[in-house]
Amino acid sequence: METTWDLTPLFPGLESPEFQRAWEGLKGRIGELKGLLEREAPLAEVLAALDAFLEEATPLRAYLYARYSADTRDEAALAKLSELEVLFLDFQRLRPRLTRYLALKDPEEAGPHRLLVEEAKEEALHMMPEGEEVLAAELSLSGRAAWDKLHESLTSQITAVVDGEEMPITKVRNLYFHPEEEVRKKAYEAELKAWEAHEVPLAFALNGVKGEASVLNRKRGYRDDLEPTLLQNRITRKALQAMQEAVGESLPLFRRYFLLKARALGKERLDWWDLFAPLGRGRRWSLEEARAFIPAKLALLVPKAAQVAEMAFQERWMDLLPRKGKVGGAYCMARGGGKSLILANYEESFESVSTLAHELGHAYHNFALKEAPASLRRVPMTLAETASIMNETLVVEAALKEASPEEGLLILDAYLQGAAQVVVDIHSRFLFESWVFQRRKARELSPREFKELMLKAQEEAYGEALATRHPYMWAVKRHYYGADFYNYPYTFGLLFGLAVYQAAKEDPGFAERYEALLAESGRYRAKELALRFGFDLESVDFWRRGIGVLEEKVAQLERMTSP
Repeated sequence: METTWDLTPLFPGLESPEFQRAWEGLKGRIGELKGLLEREAPLAEVLAALDAFLEEATPLRAYLYARYSADTRDEAALAKLSELEVLFLDFQRLRPRLTRYLALKDPEEAGPHRLLVEEAKEEALHMMPEGEEVLAAELSLSGRAAWDKLHESLTSQITAVVDGEEMPITKVRNLYFHPEEEVRKKAYEAELKAWEAHEVPLAFALNGVKGEASVLNRKRGYRDDLEPTLLQNRITRKALQAMQEAVGESLPLFRRYFLLKARALGKERLDWWDLFAPLGRGRRWSLEEARAFIPAKLALLVPKAAQVAEMAFQERWMDLLPRKGKVGGAYCMARGGGKSLILANYEESFESVSTLAHELGHAYHNFALKEAPASLRRVPMTLAETASIMNETLVVEAALKEASPEEGLLILDAYLQGAAQVVVDIHSRFLFESWVFQRRKARELSPREFKELMLKAQEEAYGEALATRHPYMWAVKRHYYGADFYNYPYTFGLLFGLAVYQAAKEDPGFAERYEALLAESGRYRAKELALRFGFDLESVDFWRRGIGVLEEKVAQLERMTSP
């Protein structure tokens, strides 16, 4: 089977007439939109121009980023990607005018675009004068974005010495997955020493990012630094509070999991370096096996998701194997027409099978959105994980039924380990960021203060389950630098996805409505969307449904590890 993607359906190349036409067309779309706004054209014309711009931008951005991420040495793609960012800045300069234009319209006139008008009305209440908004957008490139780039560049070059060998910090952190505790502990000690050597510039970067955000949030009249993220994620404060209450209730469950894992490792309590230690032993999963296994198991509950997975393999939407010059990790990116591009770094393990299923879930979500206008395909992070969580859970459940006891233990622990990161560790990150914003209003914080706040947040989240902590997680996680409160949407996505999975299991009829939920996820706020399918996000009981799925898994682990 082919393991690299086929980008020719998008463009034959950067110098091709097709690419040049699309590039000039995108420039023209921005000019067209600007002209319509200047003469205050009818709403239908403006919305059509906005959709046309976004429709044309999608394959261009997908093509360029795919080329760059598959080979970061592709200078031509990188240069053109940089030009595209400048082109998008022209669009960003229009945003304040577009927002004010939409804010003056009647939502009833907007048809399916009603949400865009309603959100514009809300956003307009928090906008600075147009000149200041344009200036803020331009200054962000040398402000927040520059601090973020400093973090990315600096951390990509940090090394640490383990047993006399100097290695990149990413490789050091990968040693946490090593079966031998001595190796994991040495990696932990070396990592802390490396972060300590770079704590001053990273503290300046974090102060810069949160300081800029806090000033702009105050100037825009938000009640606190959390409020703009609630609007961006299309959720209510009450829904977040309900979810956080359920998370608080679940902490004893996760501490029980940590205790089970500690006992399986022959310890009374876990240390930080044990969180990713493997339990059990897995077999090799070839790419051919993954290619057969994933669609077959998805078809048991969500046949359409299985069909999309088949299309992705057959039509070569995916670049699957690691190689020099290719970025790490995995992602799924819409490319237009309901199709996607998926980058993975597949290794012959079940973890890679699960990751691939997860990304194929995003591809199914993009497929479900294909009939929506381009401006209504923007799905907030809170809802964007729904299909990927469904896919991942279905594949894990199927594998657990077929695996040997040793492999079953490995798969189950890896699943719970991931869930613990998204629920417990992200709870600590949310607490940390909340406290940083509160204090940053008064002054900059020192590296010592960032460490103290991080340790305090980990104490509240992990409690007595861990014997040691990691004071530099504020330096490790790039999310703090690239965005604000990038953390809680992951928890929301996991628990929402698990609650949807539970509903589909209990009611086969719901599985048929599942695609409609995905298709409408860019058209409604989360609360409205959920109510259309019988879910109340502001009820703690809804979130408990998602936790219930995890509770079953902890009980299963207890049975597997009991003497």
